[in-house]
Amino acid sequence: MKSARRRSRELATQGLYQWLLSGAPAGEIEAQLRNAQGFDKADQTHLDAILRGVINEADALSAQLQPCLDRPIEQLSPVERAVLLVAAFEFKHHIDVPYRVVINEAVELTKTFGGSDGYKYVNGVLDKLAVAMRPTEAQARGRGA
Repeated sequence: MKSARRRSRELATQGLYQWLLSGAPAGEIEAQLRNAQGFDKADQTHLDAILRGVINEADALSAQLQPCLDRPIEQLSPVERAVLLVAAFEFKHHIDVPYRVVINEAVELTKTFGGSDGYKYVNGVLDKLAVAMRPTEAQARGRGA
């Protein structure tokens, strides 16, 4: 059984995928997500925070991700890009969620929606990003500098 937070991340990823491809406004994407399977079981507050937050902060989040990538962020698959943006947003704004949980959720999202080995790439990028965005937490877990 999926948690309400997992469902909210899944729906946010689907919405951001759509946003990356279409550029549709957040309100239009939210309206379409309301009809998605599992919407009623999602953490609506978390979904709204992630979806609107990532769209509003996409440039800043992309800039934080870029040093951890091996190519321009625009060259990533839309699924990987959406998942990485969700994780970067959670690293930044949801300090209550341990970084390992953020990474694990991102890996699961990538396994669900992405290519066969995309999750390995996402995991590696987020390991680096955790050190940059949550250095104290990452060092406490024996990662990073």
